[in-house]
Formats: sequence, structure tokens, C-alpha cells
Amino acid sequence: MEHSIADLRKEYSQQSLYENEVEADPLFQFKKWWDQVLAADVDEPNAMTLATASMDAVPSARIVLLKDFSEKGFVFFTNYESYKGKQLSENPKACLVFFWKKLERQVRITGLVFKLSSAESDEYFNSRPEASRIGAWTSPQSQVIESRTWLDEQFNKLYAEMKNGNIQRPPHWGGFIVKPVIIEFWQGRVSRLHDRIQYSLQENGTWKIERLAP
Repeated sequence: MEHSIADLRKEYSQQSLYENEVEADPLFQFKKWWDQVLAADVDEPNAMTLATASMDAVPSARIVLLKDFSEKGFVFFTNYESYKGKQLSENPKACLVFFWKKLERQVRITGLVFKLSSAESDEYFNSRPEASRIGAWTSPQSQVIESRTWLDEQFNKLYAEMKNGNIQRPPHWGGFIVKPVIIEFWQGRVSRLHDRIQYSLQENGTWKIERLAP
């Protein structure tokens, strides 16, 4: 018997989230949750949805990997000539979403986006496995290509030329940092009455903490 999509549901009941329990700074709160998700052995906890929009407000979203975070913001790397790279050049604003199903938690981050310095991008690029560095040279990300065979041939050709060499970072590849202005922490609760605590950056640099209705 087929099951109705509308009948698919899960009751969330593991934990709660109250205003008097959270950190005053959302980056410290994120770090607390991050440590807990690592301890829970969640698969790929750094996988996050990156939502962007073009200048004419056409949205786009995809999964990317968080590579660092600090009081400065949240860092990821990509091809600057990809669709997301072009959208971020046109409209340097983005939203990040983490969903950690095992802990029944979600974090949503809205912020302004800036390119990392060349030195910062070089440092991360040089830490990547050799094949990944060559892959960054191989793929014209987001462009139409003729076949998988073409892609494999391009990679094999470059691999033969570059392996065991000093592989420099391509000029079209590097990092972005999302500097948050709003961060929301979501904890699943019973009866869909979820806990939502939102931090909003104020003009004086402090964070305003508010509860949102689920």
C-alpha cells in the first residue's frame, strides 16, 4: 500500500532551548552546539545549505561544506566562476542552513559575504589532497560539458602533468566568508511547538536575543 507524503511525520522530543540557557554571543552558542554535534558522531556535520540570489532576485540553493568558523564568520570554498560564485559577486548576501537530524536541531545564518584573501585561500588549497587540487583546475564548474568521458579525460590529462608537482591555486578558485547579521537556533519539540531563538546584530555590535513562534 502506498503511503501518503502528508502522513510522513516525526515527533521531536529530545531537548529544549530557552533564552536563559543560551550564550549571549551566537558564535559561542554555535560552538557549543558544534561540539555537541561532533560528540554525537553525526555524519558530515559541516554539510550546509547555501542559498544565494542573483541581482534580479532569482534564488538558488545547494549543499556545500563549512571549512572554518570564528567570530569573523563562516567559511567555505568554491569556484568563483560557478553559478553560486557569480551570484555572490552580483549580490553578496547569503543564507546558510545546518540540519542535524540526529540532535533534532537546525541553525539558520543570514549574512553578508566577502571573499577571503589570496593568502587564506592559498593556505586552505595547499592543505587539500592532490587529486582535489587538480580537480579544481579540471572542472569548469556550472558550465555545460559534453560528457562524463570528457571530464575524466581532462582530469587524467592534468593529473599526468601536475602530479607530484607544486600545484598552485587556480585564480578562479577560493574562499568566501559569511559574516552573520541574523542567526537562528531551532530545537525540535513535541506537537510542532519547536523552540526558535533568534540573534539579531545591532548597530552597536551587540546581539539582540528573541524567541520566535514555531
